[in-house]
Amino acid sequence: MIDGDFELDVNEILAELSEAEVISIFFPIFRKSLVIDLRSLEFSGPMIQIMHMVSSPQERLRAIRRARPGFPRRPNLAIFPWPRNVNSLVSEGIWEQLTKMLSDAGHQNSQESTDKALEDLNRLQKAELARVIIGENYHTIWTSQPTHD
Repeated sequence: MIDGDFELDVNEILAELSEAEVISIFFPIFRKSLVIDLRSLEFSGPMIQIMHMVSSPQERLRAIRRARPGFPRRPNLAIFPWPRNVNSLVSEGIWEQLTKMLSDAGHQNSQESTDKALEDLNRLQKAELARVIIGENYHTIWTSQPTHD
């Protein structure tokens, strides 16, 4: 249901990731973003965090500045949507790349942190799908009309 027929160039995404200091992968289906900041200062190392989805790259930069005061204001930022199932990040090799990037950047416990983030993203996705099924915050476009013969 989630994956649909969305065209994604995984090689292009992986190339873009390799150039970025800060990565924001947003999930339109449940309106959250995975934000990874590979930068470090003497008082703070790399970060991985699930944040609310925002409406623009500028808003994402402001949110990162609030979460990471003292860091340079203009990081090299890669933002892309992920309209597919969360676990397809794993099957496409993107999750492994993110984990390696965090580890290479000096993140303590990068494997545990990415495992927890993946678990949290899957939980958010399942909760949203449950809301779809029960109709919470969703409205039908068409309703069945009784036929009168």
